[in-house]
Amino acid sequence: MATSPCSSSGVSSSSSSAGLGAEAALEIRTRSVEQTLVPLVSQITTLINHKDKPKRSDKTLQAIQRVGQAVNLAVGRFVTVGEAIANENRELKEEMSIACIEAKRAGETIAQLTDVTNLDHPESDGRITIFTDKTGVVKAARLLLSSVTKVLVLADRIVIKQIIASRNKVLATMEQLEKVSSFQEFVQIFSQFGNEMVEFAHLTGDRQNDLKDEKKKARMAAARAVLEKCTMMLLTASKTCLRHPDCESALLNKEGVFHRMRLALEQVIEIVTDSRPSGENEMAPISIYTSIKEFKQSQKTKDITEDLEVAILKTCQCMNELKRELHHAATSLAADLLRYHADHMVLKALKITGVEGNLEAVAEYTCKLSEQKEQLVETCRLLRHVSGTESLEITCIHAEDTFQVTGPQIISAAETLTLHPSSKIAKENLDVFCEAWESQLSDMSMLVREINDVFEGRRGEKRAYLSLPRPGKHNANLKALKPVKLDTEEQAKLGKLGLELHLLTSDVDSETEKWEDQENEIVHHGQSISSMAHSMYLFTRGEGLLKTTQDLFHQAEVFATEGIKLASVLTAFSNQLEDDDTPLLLLEIDKLIPVCQQLQITAKTTVQGKNATFTKVDTCIRKTKGVMTILSQVLPLSCKLLKKCGTGNGWLKSPHPWRENRLQTNTNDDSMEGKTDAFGIKSLEHHVANLTFLESK
Repeated sequence: MATSPCSSSGVSSSSSSAGLGAEAALEIRTRSVEQTLVPLVSQITTLINHKDKPKRSDKTLQAIQRVGQAVNLAVGRFVTVGEAIANENRELKEEMSIACIEAKRAGETIAQLTDVTNLDHPESDGRITIFTDKTGVVKAARLLLSSVTKVLVLADRIVIKQIIASRNKVLATMEQLEKVSSFQEFVQIFSQFGNEMVEFAHLTGDRQNDLKDEKKKARMAAARAVLEKCTMMLLTASKTCLRHPDCESALLNKEGVFHRMRLALEQVIEIVTDSRPSGENEMAPISIYTSIKEFKQSQKTKDITEDLEVAILKTCQCMNELKRELHHAATSLAADLLRYHADHMVLKALKITGVEGNLEAVAEYTCKLSEQKEQLVETCRLLRHVSGTESLEITCIHAEDTFQVTGPQIISAAETLTLHPSSKIAKENLDVFCEAWESQLSDMSMLVREINDVFEGRRGEKRAYLSLPRPGKHNANLKALKPVKLDTEEQAKLGKLGLELHLLTSDVDSETEKWEDQENEIVHHGQSISSMAHSMYLFTRGEGLLKTTQDLFHQAEVFATEGIKLASVLTAFSNQLEDDDTPLLLLEIDKLIPVCQQLQITAKTTVQGKNATFTKVDTCIRKTKGVMTILSQVLPLSCKLLKKCGTGNGWLKSPHPWRENRLQTNTNDDSMEGKTDAFGIKSLEHHVANLTFLESK
């Protein structure tokens, strides 16, 4: 399959020739690109979209001048990072250097055109005309956005090329593993293979969590899960073949593992490069969940008659009832099936009868395993219809495929052991495949809980990572942190604290639902913060998306960052108010920022030892609870102030990255004077200057 890294970068390459008005046509596929580019778009757009009042005060001009200087400074830092990336990637150096030169030139031009000292002062009343050359500012802004976007496209191509190169190394080593004929050679090559898989896991893990598309993220997670579980299977299946080269079932067992790993590797590359083999179109899975969702969009068409509209509404009610009943039936059946097979009696029996060499008994239990497999496959198909989200729908399909493939692999491994009952390697091989089956049952149990969470309106939010390359740092050299899970005793200690956090998330969710405008940016951040807090609560119970303490600490960092963003939005909101209650809002903002900063520090602090780790977990949960307590006060107060002052003009809408400013600030003299932060200068400098230094781990 031929792939082109250029065609699938985080921002579409066509944007390099686009002007300032083309932001809406850009497709941003990764969060790291968005977080780097959006602040620049926001601030530049704010700068050039000021109202064309003929005269401005000196203070206003000075504020705008500071914005222009800050843009130029931030672009200068951005260019430094881009040049460092270019020096480490010679094949892109020329393109990257040209884009960096253009960005630098545009930044300097903006600084010059907004420089008060370059303007004429013909008036005698102390008020002067601004932007006599507004066309020049627009032209410079277009060049700046075009060149910065090109730098980001090139940086993203580097990541894609790294993943493809890593995949190619893994495939080449797999081919060697298939052909080995001695244990010594196999051990040497497998050691190399293991290192290459670790590198691939780091690269694809960062990319997976950086993807914005939840469907692609879920497909990437499924493919990476296959590779993770199949690596151990490949080891034991290959060793069994080497020990018993003439055994047909052992060869079948090994070939199945290699085939599945190749398919998973190809799926990762398809997602990363946004391509399909031979130009195939991706077939959307068919499910009742998707069909009901599409049917409810269809009822919003404008040309339907009243009678037809009533009929559709009644049908929707019936479909909701059907969905509720189907959900209950599917999740109940899955829970019962998981409980029934929790003792893994069939797997245990296969291991015992295999060691005994009892062909007849093994045949009997393989039939039972096949029946169990069919039950689980059918249940996964049923769960797919009530999954509730596209990403969970993909996870259901992955679970179905895993049971479908792993069942026959266990059977072939059991047959091999029965034919060679004294073989320790054959026994180890069967153990590995049985563990994979048990692991998938555990994953299915988690899947059922997550489907129930979605159905009941609770969703944990996955943390965001960044995958853009970092100068002087190579993902392949990163060492994986040892995952640590809470034990039962630790979960019990956190029980009361977790419950208190859960109650606060319910309070916050209730407050966000009261807002008439669900697109308001305060609501948007509040919902995001509450969702992450809920996932941290689930962690205290040993449930949800956060599996280890490292997962929790990463989530805490993102949670704190989101809290600081909310504080910034609230500050901008308070600047628009003239009300007696405004000091109360400012007081809550003053509480919010230090708590979030303390949580960031705690989450980043390195600790060693079981007790220290638990203390860090406890502190993170307590700080999170503190943020949620403040949020439960801020939301109703903000809602009240919004209604009171009638600021319902959409200025706090949660923005589309390419269509609106992040904050639509007033441009009258009062709002401009001394309030350069309204342009988000610090935010711009932070995001642009730290293009490749934003750390996720």
